[in-house]
Amino acid sequence: MPSSEFQLPVWFDLGATFAFALTGAHAAIRRGYDIVGVFFLALAVGLGGGLIRDGAFLPATSPSPLLSDPRYISLVGAATIVAAVLRKKVGRAQRVFALVDALGLGAYAAFGTQKALVAGLPAVGAVLVGLINASGGSLLRDIITRQEPLVFRPGQFYVLTALAGAVVFAVLTAKLGVGASLAAAVAISVTFVFRALTVAFNWRTSPVADPGETDVHP
Repeated sequence: MPSSEFQLPVWFDLGATFAFALTGAHAAIRRGYDIVGVFFLALAVGLGGGLIRDGAFLPATSPSPLLSDPRYISLVGAATIVAAVLRKKVGRAQRVFALVDALGLGAYAAFGTQKALVAGLPAVGAVLVGLINASGGSLLRDIITRQEPLVFRPGQFYVLTALAGAVVFAVLTAKLGVGASLAAAVAISVTFVFRALTVAFNWRTSPVADPGETDVHP
């Protein structure tokens, strides 16, 4: 278990919140939402994974900082404004948003894993919390917009890239004693490069079996 001094600077979490909120606002604009809808989808994507982390997996010793620290909501509002102001350029910024999402994915994976380690979870459990922290927002986005969740269906590596970041962070800190900030930088870099390569080369998962193979015939 890491010592009580094992802490990751809050700006990692704040940066991930802004990055994910921006992608949520981007998704809302593409679907034709008004400003209220854009804000609330940005809120769900930006804070959803962290709220699931704090509410379902970590001991509730105090209110979640996502709700008690006004900087988080302010960043969601800022992401909403940025996305709205730049809405005419949204259609030409797909790769930019993919890269922003990759940065947020790595930061949330590292921060969620760090919080779980500090709470006393073993490395395996902490990696699971980091994974949920990173992918929970996109899951809520798809549920809210009534789409089949991206994390469940075959496609480009997404959850696997978050898993890689969480594992790297847990191994470096809990097993090798590397400082949290350096470990987070490495984990974010690994996640970002892995995700960028996935987008560039269209690396994809495949179904376990075709739906027809599982049909029962008399």
